[in-house]
Amino acid sequence: MVTVTQQKCACADCVCIVNVKDAVTKSGRNYCSDACAEGHPKGAGCDHSGCACHG
Repeated sequence: MVTVTQQKCACADCVCIVNVKDAVTKSGRNYCSDACAEGHPKGAGCDHSGCACHG
């Protein structure tokens, strides 16, 4: 059996890889940050180095 420990953030524009145990989970999907999980309110980005997502 394989256990997944990391995956890409569920935000379509985000390039971040998130540890599943540290992810922000919303509606059964894993996100790297609250901004991504909430759909980037007011254009907020995830603020991770090298990622330019803003929803």
